[in-house]
Amino acid sequence: MRTNRKHQLFRAVAGLFAALLALSACGEAEVDTPAAVGGSITEDYDLSDVELTVGSKEFTEQLILGHVARIALEAAGATVNDEIGLAGTAIVREALLAGEIDLYWEYTGTGWITHLGETEPIPSAQQQYEAVAERDLEENDIRWLEPGLFDNTYAVAVHESAAEEYDLSTLSDLQRLLDENPDAATFCIASEFATRDDGLPGMEEHYNISFPDDNLVMLDEGAIYSEVADRSNCNLGEVFATDGRIAALDLTVLEDDREFFPVYNPAVTIRDEVYQEHPELGDLFGEIASRLDTETMQDLNARVDEAGEFPEEVAEDWLRSEGFIG
Repeated sequence: MRTNRKHQLFRAVAGLFAALLALSACGEAEVDTPAAVGGSITEDYDLSDVELTVGSKEFTEQLILGHVARIALEAAGATVNDEIGLAGTAIVREALLAGEIDLYWEYTGTGWITHLGETEPIPSAQQQYEAVAERDLEENDIRWLEPGLFDNTYAVAVHESAAEEYDLSTLSDLQRLLDENPDAATFCIASEFATRDDGLPGMEEHYNISFPDDNLVMLDEGAIYSEVADRSNCNLGEVFATDGRIAALDLTVLEDDREFFPVYNPAVTIRDEVYQEHPELGDLFGEIASRLDTETMQDLNARVDEAGEFPEEVAEDWLRSEGFIG
């Protein structure tokens, strides 16, 4: 597959340098921040006798959500073990099943397609949630708490200049692009999207298209957005619909006109034995999930990816702005 090793090396070195500068600027005070107190969570919940391990996947949105969960639990008095940013989907899910973590935010479409092995998504967000929640509890003793409002579906994006140049507005248009101008159908994707049934393989089958291997550029999730904006290595890119960089970089999301991608509403998934001991966790995270709409999540993601803030700072600031913590 096509790669740009020089660019990747440059990005890696630049990212490391920026991280070192950030750490030196933050100093010791950044590490030992006391748990937030006050606010509605402290007033309404008492988890002072509870110890929980919170996990998450490793991309920006998951880091933010993981810290939202951690800070909320700490505000309620719980002792929290931090496994935020653990790894990708498969490893975090296995950690939940094995009892190595107690809870993490997962997406309904991922649960249905990836974890439960279904091949056809359910178009209705509520019905998709109900179906995955019922099956996962029955088969795996994993309980899905109330979902958030945003839909972080996979999507395919192009820079607005490429959309205009090649007349692209829907995923169905990719067949024409591959037929008429295959050299322009370069596609930046991450390794997980390349192998998931609700990723590239399923999309190709559903839309009856096939990208040549030479057209696929394998990158980390975070690098895809700028590559699509620059158009140096690829015109197309796999993105998440709630990523703030879509608007910031003038990217256009192609319409999923044949409704391939499932609904991906976020919900805290928790081992049922933990939930049975502490059912108040359902109310706690239900309140939080009800405030997480698409505009909110795009803004939170952009604060990390565009403004350079730390995920834990963004999470704490949002919880405070919503009155959950003091």
